[in-house]
Amino acid sequence: MSNTIKSLLVLFFCTTFLYAQNNKEVSSEELKAINNLQLMKDARISVKKALDLGSIYILDTLIEGEHQQELFLTKDKKVLITGKAMNSTTGEYLSIPVDFSKIIGKEALTYGSGSDEYILFTDPECPYCKKFEAYFPKIEKNVKIRVFFYPLSFHANARELSLYYMSKKTNKDKIKAMLNVSANSEEFKNRKYADKEYKKLEEELNSQLVIAESLGIQATPTLYSIKGNKVSWIEVLYKYNVK
Repeated sequence: MSNTIKSLLVLFFCTTFLYAQNNKEVSSEELKAINNLQLMKDARISVKKALDLGSIYILDTLIEGEHQQELFLTKDKKVLITGKAMNSTTGEYLSIPVDFSKIIGKEALTYGSGSDEYILFTDPECPYCKKFEAYFPKIEKNVKIRVFFYPLSFHANARELSLYYMSKKTNKDKIKAMLNVSANSEEFKNRKYADKEYKKLEEELNSQLVIAESLGIQATPTLYSIKGNKVSWIEVLYKYNVK
């Protein structure tokens, strides 16, 4: 990244943020004004979309023509901010909402019978994913979690475990495998597939990877509310009084 952007006044914040997220898209004139800021030109930042959160803007940007990133800009347009911000009331990260309408039904499995829906991208060998999933039985009646697998390349068995979970015939069996089967489990070690079955499973997993990558997912677990806002899984546990 250029020295210009590194020299910008950048504030990092990862805790609570007191402003409500109104999700009001700025006018085309205001978007043009933001793009015409000298700091945007110097740092080669292209703003594709901007939302007015009440006291600050959130920007959907493309940096140097290739790096997609959400940034924040103060209303006086003098301070550019990078990092994460959270609504202190709901526990949701402030972000530009994702439209999930086209991917509903493409999840690997669904967990829970509750009315609060979430979208989860998880890795079978991610330790924080497993910590979150260990609490699933305690929130089962509150949530409906649509689970997408996103095995990270540096987890040796994550991809094969994802395929194994997806190979189960029923949603119930997929859940059971996800919560209980690891790379050390005998049933995983002794797994067998027909060639056509394995090819189909790989195609299904690859389609989930495409979805995750199109959303810019880089780490797991990544959790969204059904409205398209990123949510902290820890805050979800607090919401349902899980200790």
